Amino acid sequence: MNILAVDFGTKNIGLAWCDTGINVVLPYGVIDNQDRVKAKRELVDLVKTERIQKVVVGLPYTMEGNENENTKKIRAFVDGLEKDLEIKIEFFDERFTSKQADRMEGGASRDEKSAMVLLQSYLSKIKK
Repeated sequence: MNILAVDFGTKNIGLAWCDTGINVVLPYGVIDNQDRVKAKRELVDLVKTERIQKVVVGLPYTMEGNENENTKKIRAFVDGLEKDLEIKIEFFDERFTSKQADRMEGGASRDEKSAMVLLQSYLSKIKK
């Protein structure tokens, strides 16, 4: 199964990809999020072109586990995605992904690394 992780930021959307058959999480690029309509269109096109079967979107909760303004923006963005895609979109707690990404080495961007951490955490959780 092809899974795409989305780390939604106000400036950029970081992406990571995994084929569960090979179970290796890879960076998959960044989409500029300055124009949300254009960003949504790019993401929809990517999902369709690459035959993504599931999208995992990070949700930023507060330390107490509550939703915030950013969480609401992400939910609204995903509502728009769901209208254009016929695949499963799941939310996953993204607390601490940026901190973990900052400790990673390699040539991927911070946004991609955050998406990679998100996807690896998601995959670890569903294996249990």
